[in-house]
Amino acid sequence: MSSRSGTTPVRSTRILRKRIKIISVFTAAAAIVLLGAAAWMSSIAATINSELQSATRLVPNLKAQIAANDAEGATQTVEDLIRHTGAARDAADDPVWTAATAVPWLGPNVQTATEVARSADDVARLGAVPLVNAFHSLNWATLAPSPSGMDLEPLKDAAPQVDAAAHAVRESSNRLNQIDTQGLLPSISSALVEARTELSGLGDQLDIAADAARIAPAMMGADTPRRYLLLMQNNAESRATGGIPGALAVLVIDKGSMNLASQTSATALGSFVPPLPVDAEQQAIYSPRIGRFMQDVNLTPDFATSAATAQAMWEERTGEQVDGVLSLDPVALSFILEVTGPVNISDPLVQQAGAGLPTALTGGNVVQTLLSDAYKAIEEPKLQDVYFAGAAKEVFGALSSGKADPKKLLTSLAKGVEERRILLWSSAPEEQTTLDRYPLGGRIAGAAVAPAQFGIYFNDGTGAKMDYWVKRSVKVVKDCTRDGYREVTVKVTSTNTAPVDAPTSLPKYVTGAGAYGVPPGSVQTNIVVYGPAQSNIDTVVKDGEKVAFAAQSHSNRAVGTSTIRLAPGESTSLEFNFGHIVQHSTPEIVVTPTTQPASDVIQATSKSSCE
Repeated sequence: MSSRSGTTPVRSTRILRKRIKIISVFTAAAAIVLLGAAAWMSSIAATINSELQSATRLVPNLKAQIAANDAEGATQTVEDLIRHTGAARDAADDPVWTAATAVPWLGPNVQTATEVARSADDVARLGAVPLVNAFHSLNWATLAPSPSGMDLEPLKDAAPQVDAAAHAVRESSNRLNQIDTQGLLPSISSALVEARTELSGLGDQLDIAADAARIAPAMMGADTPRRYLLLMQNNAESRATGGIPGALAVLVIDKGSMNLASQTSATALGSFVPPLPVDAEQQAIYSPRIGRFMQDVNLTPDFATSAATAQAMWEERTGEQVDGVLSLDPVALSFILEVTGPVNISDPLVQQAGAGLPTALTGGNVVQTLLSDAYKAIEEPKLQDVYFAGAAKEVFGALSSGKADPKKLLTSLAKGVEERRILLWSSAPEEQTTLDRYPLGGRIAGAAVAPAQFGIYFNDGTGAKMDYWVKRSVKVVKDCTRDGYREVTVKVTSTNTAPVDAPTSLPKYVTGAGAYGVPPGSVQTNIVVYGPAQSNIDTVVKDGEKVAFAAQSHSNRAVGTSTIRLAPGESTSLEFNFGHIVQHSTPEIVVTPTTQPASDVIQATSKSSCE
């Protein structure tokens, strides 16, 4: 017993040592495996990061090549792009990397990096490839208006590819937006946020391109000629969407070829008794005049209402049916002339009507000529209409001549749309549903309206052409939160820059000669301000003192209206105070287009406290 018991400690020690040795071996092996796995994971992470950065650096090149119409270069760049995003995706599909997604804390970071890599590759393969293929198939030289028309078939053929690209980007964007950023490493989180931002912007651009490719060919007369009522808005007599639509014409577009026909004036259509029906909300704000006179259809800022009413008036008076309504102002014409170059007034009757005015209209002189000088040189309103119609015909002739660079022309038109100087309405419901999603449609509610949009609109109350002399600025001067709700104050400053002797030095047609109770040389304006949906308008302050105002509602948006009158040299400011604002996004300012650049009118926000 003693001998057996005496050997037990030795045997136990040996067994213990053996076990320790085994454990040590396994521990060392595990350490080696873990270190190797960590090194491998680090290598994969570095590969994903490097390949995605390389892909990102190619994007500016791709944009530049598309802008330069370099289809071959864009194709090669996309191939390089796919090579890098494919390498990043392959690295993210590594078994060790994939297994790490199950590791606590580390897993969400690995999974997020994987989703970013996969999304980048999807965007490259399913977005960039079809987009560049569509671009490669387009001949930009044939996509500009010309006397022989436009070859719209390639654009029609490209529509499905552009739509597929937009869908791919949208799906990738949705996947990334569903990832919870809480608990992610800062480097992973910042990469995710950057990817979300990039995809959101790209998705918006592709959605626009897809919608344009889908409806533009038909609207440009690819299948059957289209006829649009053209409203030439005169900013010298302001209306909410720009100016009084004094000159009218029918724009005929057949396979991209443009021709102006049926030119006349709003005055020639006379008044409509009883007025054409307009919804009760807008009648309450703007009176039944919207449906009584063509000159007043755009007292409302909702262009769909203005256009549908104008179409009905035109068809009732002329018996001529139109497929839609297009509106633009002389400033938009100046953008076009900057691309087409000067146009000469060639019609002898128009030359005679505009004796003393420039024989060539340019981007630099067309606004002053049409909105100011013409009234000094031409006293008879009917001859003014002849001159305006002739000028519009020459500009559209230059537009359809085929001489303008297609991309520069598109840029000039885009600028007109961005400043809301070009508006379009279609009588085809499907087309109009698409237009309603963008500023081109000119809606005051719906998808095109930013959540925290404030609309500032000007309607002339002088009955004359004095708005050419009014300079305006709009600014958010307070944006704060009280009791969980935002309060925003929009300041509108107006100055009458007309000369002191305006009552005698300016034509009676410009001053109005007091016909509507406004002294000659003075300007009277109804300023209408829209707040966001569900907001309230609390007060209006004029030069530091509260004033009475009309508080109404349009499409669930609070509307406040106040009237100002300015003698030559006078200036005044109105502050519209909105409360109970539930939207927390950055305020967006939309204003009636004037003769000033939009960037001069809309000024930077200056925040202040609620005290």
